[in-house]
Amino acid sequence: MQFQDTRIKTMSTLAEGAACAAAPELDEERLAWLALALAPGLGPKRILDAVKELEAVSQIFTLSLTALEGLRFPAGAAQFIFDGKARHAAEAEWARVAAQGATVVTCGCAAYPERLKEIYDPPPVLWVRGSVELLSRPGIAVVGTRHPTPYGSGMAEMLARDLAARRLLIISGMARGVDSCAHRGALVARTPTVAVWGTGIDVVYPKENKKLAEEILAQGGAIVSELPMGTFPAPQNFPRRNRILSGLSVGVLVVEAAENSGTRVTARCAAEQNRDLFAVPGNVTSKGSWTPNTLIKQGAKLTATWEDVWEELPSQVRLELEAEAPAESKSETTASLLPDPALRPEESIVLEVLRADDSLQIDEILEILEMQLTSSEVFTALFELEMAGRVRCLPGKNYVRTM
Repeated sequence: MQFQDTRIKTMSTLAEGAACAAAPELDEERLAWLALALAPGLGPKRILDAVKELEAVSQIFTLSLTALEGLRFPAGAAQFIFDGKARHAAEAEWARVAAQGATVVTCGCAAYPERLKEIYDPPPVLWVRGSVELLSRPGIAVVGTRHPTPYGSGMAEMLARDLAARRLLIISGMARGVDSCAHRGALVARTPTVAVWGTGIDVVYPKENKKLAEEILAQGGAIVSELPMGTFPAPQNFPRRNRILSGLSVGVLVVEAAENSGTRVTARCAAEQNRDLFAVPGNVTSKGSWTPNTLIKQGAKLTATWEDVWEELPSQVRLELEAEAPAESKSETTASLLPDPALRPEESIVLEVLRADDSLQIDEILEILEMQLTSSEVFTALFELEMAGRVRCLPGKNYVRTM
């Protein structure tokens, strides 16, 4: 009897996987997962434990109220399912997802990422816009403060760019600061990137990142959430989101974060999930360096270039990525695959005075270079350097050198 039950469950899982790979027509198994995810008072662990006791997830639609409570569901959740409200809510959500051109991926789907299944409480359902296949690729989560220094911004973008150029998927939360810089680094390398949101996949947060979200999707990336459509950015959503960031990844890279930053939650998740932890060292007098410097003291891998991450990757992952990399990258020995264009003499002079770890205000630049260049030459050089992506203009006409 036990063998027969196991075979039934295996066949059920295979059927669900086939359904997930097909067109987004409504199917009972995924609808049941969705109904459970939408039922009030049911968390991921309770849902997954209950599913283990069922021959098929869709069985919840036919269970008696007593049987539902026997699955250790709270009374409110059991009544919600028994009354048919859960099914109605799931069908309505399915229609909203389809209208967005998105999809839902459940734990029963073949497309559900295996790495995420390894964590203690994987989300039973993922809402996904963009490429579902990306979620199973080897990736690294790049996380950090929402208020980085120019040094932090530059390091996040540089490391993300160089790792993405070697086909390591960049995963982040698309928050202000380090997260956004990491996504932009991947986009500069012309590779897809994955953003894990703490809102519904139709609610862009922060709003100023709407263009970034569009670029991520346009370049073949994905936006992922465990929250239903329309979910607003409640503070409690983001710490829970962090376990997905680390769960999808082979490692977590911390760039800058203060002592009480939410980034520490992601670092703790990485440790609990047995993921590799990397950290970029920072100035000891900067509050944004507290978390990465402390993590390094506790055993995180000190990271200055992409090689520091690359050499720590599992051998199987490195071989997989190297097999996919273009021929020119296999013989590349420098830290970046993107060649620098030749600069005019005026541009070289201006670039020489700028730093990547601190900004200079335009008046300071003009004062430093007043014996070498005219103001119009400085303005022209800064404009050309900014267009070439060699410098970045911060608020207040402050300029920093990109890495």
